[in-house]
Amino acid sequence: MAASATATFLVRDYDLAATLTSGQAFRWREVDGAWENVLAGRWVRLASNGQTIAARVVRPIRDWQWLRDYLQVDLDLQTIYGGFPAADPHLAAARRTCHGLRLLQQDPWETLAGFICSSNKQIVQIEQIIGEVCTRFGKPARVGWHTFPTAERIAACTEAELRACRMGYRAKYLLGSAQMIGRGEIQLEALRAMSYAKAREEIQRLPGIGPKVGDCILLFAYGFPDAFPVDTWVLKALRQLYFPHRAPKPKRLQAFIQKHFAPHHGYAQQYLFHHVRTQDGLRGKS
Repeated sequence: MAASATATFLVRDYDLAATLTSGQAFRWREVDGAWENVLAGRWVRLASNGQTIAARVVRPIRDWQWLRDYLQVDLDLQTIYGGFPAADPHLAAARRTCHGLRLLQQDPWETLAGFICSSNKQIVQIEQIIGEVCTRFGKPARVGWHTFPTAERIAACTEAELRACRMGYRAKYLLGSAQMIGRGEIQLEALRAMSYAKAREEIQRLPGIGPKVGDCILLFAYGFPDAFPVDTWVLKALRQLYFPHRAPKPKRLQAFIQKHFAPHHGYAQQYLFHHVRTQDGLRGKS
């Protein structure tokens, strides 16, 4: 049996299941009451009892900060809640149903690739596509698991090979983005030092990345608090909850988002997104 290492993180206000299933990441699997994935080339298993998160990896390691950062276990979620609009019953309801949901801090390339493949797809379909990509082009990490392929590996593929992963027209965009990154035309790590506006402009230079996908990447990989991805679920929630009588024009909606949800735009978005997807009353409205 391969050597393994374990660690236990004390947590407060942490809902691991909600965090891992809220549309931020697409590779987590629930297995016998725990959650498994491959992160940074390592197979990882997580289990939570509400007060702790127990982690196990297959190779001995001493420094667990990479996983603490990924899970954002050291973040005081109460400071985020304290920054939510005080007189907003809709966000208050989302906070109650999603209490403990965290924004992950993911690998930029994996996040970018995943959200390029997400366009006009349901989460289960995205998971299937990403699973195929890893199985075909990743390296074995454990029985049944593969690493996420590097940008260089994807750049060496043909469009037909990527289409075989059932991603359709998105193959062209994923291939083009991987090739630009491989050539050094976009430096993903450099985005961390940029302003949100500059990083948003830079990430959209890649094919297949518009404002929504770009904001997903900037929020879930880089943690830009101003990022507020607006997909069909979020747009539906905003219109139903905040503009029930008349749909606002895009400029008015954007101005409302920037003012109303400051300073934690990203957290507000994720709570509304997960809330509207998981609450039957909202989900059924048109």
